[in-house]
Amino acid sequence: MKAKTLYLLGLLLMGNMFTSCGQQTPYNNEDFKIQDVQVTHQEELGVTIWEIKVEGSAGNTVPQKLGQLDGAPVLGYVFPTTLKPEFVGFGKADGILALALTSHPDFDDTPLWDENGDANLNNDGVIWHPHWVVLVDDKRVAGGLSVKQFKKADETVVLPPTNPGMPMYMDSPGYPVVTKDHQIKVVVPDYRIQHQTEFNYDGVSAFMKVNTSNEDLPMLGVYEVYGIRSGDLSLPYTVK
Repeated sequence: MKAKTLYLLGLLLMGNMFTSCGQQTPYNNEDFKIQDVQVTHQEELGVTIWEIKVEGSAGNTVPQKLGQLDGAPVLGYVFPTTLKPEFVGFGKADGILALALTSHPDFDDTPLWDENGDANLNNDGVIWHPHWVVLVDDKRVAGGLSVKQFKKADETVVLPPTNPGMPMYMDSPGYPVVTKDHQIKVVVPDYRIQHQTEFNYDGVSAFMKVNTSNEDLPMLGVYEVYGIRSGDLSLPYTVK
């Protein structure tokens, strides 16, 4: 499993090398240049606090609204991990379980949560919010990875009850996300990850895009990588 994870992450690194040759989007700025990544367990509260620190203002840059779902831009601060998908409610699945903090103004994929607090559950996709995703090798996109998909009729697929209803290994867990100055943080209760407090992780910032029209492309793929904390995606960091 570890070798497979490192192989897939190596593909993501190759995508980063590809995009470093020239900026493809207007979002590659100091807000996504990662300086540090950290996951800290607070035993007395029964939570882990996940945080990424950047050179600029974390969360300040959000995608420009496209006006439709097909082609909609998604920005993310992502924590690839060695955790198993089963720990957060998925069935057994090959791939990399990652916690992604995302912003996307064209759609809302957290139907249970009201992130902007206006009593409307369907208008806050641009507010930074968390997703568990299973990432898989995908050479169709420059970043080398996409969120694992499945056919809607496949009754063998197991998803967490808080999934947004899309045919992908994606969950909308509703954890609180806070952006302040150089840092973006998310709080994850221990019981939501089966009390796993010993795992490895890394920190990545990336541009993704939705596809609903081209069967030759993934529904949600990684197209650019802006920053990798370790530099080589070796997942060297452990929970403090």
